[in-house]
Parts: sequence; C-alpha cells; structure tokens
Amino acid sequence: MQTIAFRGGVAAPATRSVPEEVAIAFSYGGSSHAVMMATPDDLVDFAVGFSLTEGLIDTVSQIEAIEIVQDEVGIDVQIALVDDVEEKLRARRRHMMGPVGCGLCGIESLEQAVRTVRPVLSSDLTITPDEIARAVASLGDHQQLNHKTRAVHGAGFFVSGSGLVAVREDVGRHNALDKLCGAVVGSGVSGGSGAVVVTSRLSIEMIQKAGFLGSPILIAISAPTAYAIRTAEEAGITMIAVARGEDFEIFTHPHRVIF
Repeated sequence: MQTIAFRGGVAAPATRSVPEEVAIAFSYGGSSHAVMMATPDDLVDFAVGFSLTEGLIDTVSQIEAIEIVQDEVGIDVQIALVDDVEEKLRARRRHMMGPVGCGLCGIESLEQAVRTVRPVLSSDLTITPDEIARAVASLGDHQQLNHKTRAVHGAGFFVSGSGLVAVREDVGRHNALDKLCGAVVGSGVSGGSGAVVVTSRLSIEMIQKAGFLGSPILIAISAPTAYAIRTAEEAGITMIAVARGEDFEIFTHPHRVIF
C-alpha cells in the first residue's frame, strides 16, 4: 500500500507490504466453536493444530475432513470429526452454555485456561548453544512474509542435524504456533524429536501448545511470564528465552543444554 515515510527529516511517498488479517471461524459439526483474527494462510495446518492444542481431538485420525469456505465476511474452516468425538464436543458445548452470566465463562472455561501440560520429563533430547543461535537465526531467515511486512510472528521446528523442518507465520503468535503444530503432526515428524522456536514472548498458552506437540525444548527471542515458567518446570520443558544472537537465558530444566 502507499504511505508517506518520514526519514532523515524528509517526508516522501513510499510503498509498504502489509499482511492480511481475516476473521477465521472454526466450525465442528456445523456449529461455530471459535472465531479469531488470523493470516489466511496454511489453514489446514491451523485447523489440525488448533484442534489438537485445544484438546478437541487426541490424534489427527479423528478428523474426517476439513473444508475451507470463504465469503465476504471471512473464512469458515469446517471440520468434520469422527462420530464419538463430535458427540463429546456437542455435550461439552451444551454444558458450557449453562446458566452463567457471560456465556462461556463458566467453570469449564477456567479449567481449560489452566489445563495441565503433557509432561516430557523422560525426553533425552539435547541442544547446544550453537544450535540455539542457529535455530533463532534460521527462523528469521525463513520468515518470508515477515521479510515483506515486518508485522507477523513466526514459529519453527528445529531438528538437530536437519535444521528447521517446518516454519509457519501469522499475525497472532498463538496462531503461528498452532499452524506449526499442525504442519509437524501432518508431516509425520515426532514432536519430541526437535525444539520449538518462536519470535514472541512465552505465555502460558505457548507452553501448553508446545506441550501438546510433545517438544521438550522451547526457544523464544523474548521473555516469559512467571506462570509460563512454573508450567514449563512442572511439565519438564526446557525453556530458553531472550535468545538473541549467541546470547540466551535458560529458565527451566537446563540439563538439556550441552555447553
């Protein structure tokens, strides 16, 4: 798009690429479950990753079909689940629509917000400082949309000896990680075989999503929250944050970093 750029004390016409941001709805069994603003790319990966990390399914095989329907308002990602899983989701939705003043703000919603992360204490995966630096640098190099716009987050999956095997981008950091989870699971790569690296801060949701993927190492260029640190500690996840250049800080389970 056309802008006016003020640089070096001079204003002049300029051109800038900007990312799309679209309303994306996830519908299960014909009923809308969640709506969010997201970048309209890699929507199948997004649907798979969201379904897994939100605990709606246990395995990809429980998804029968995914259809992308676009209209003038946004995009409806219609997800068909196997019968027993879809019935459980309908029952859960009926329970959540009980007599509470704010709709979905009942007890179950709170339990979902602080749900337990799958532990990875038994993982023997390790990483070196050089690999940490290379993972962060490679993620930046592979963010094609961010190179054009400087406005999106990235999430990558780093495997020792192979480098980044998957990268996904989105205007939302959670969305980027959901897309990455869907891409990794969909490719048949084990989530426990590598490290997740993200371009954002680490909040509780980011730990939960990495935990559902099964990755024992999470690397971020920004800092974590206190709740995220406690959750990573309990789940056995090695949290590496403030990773910039060759510098980083280890917040939990440092034994996986081999100096």
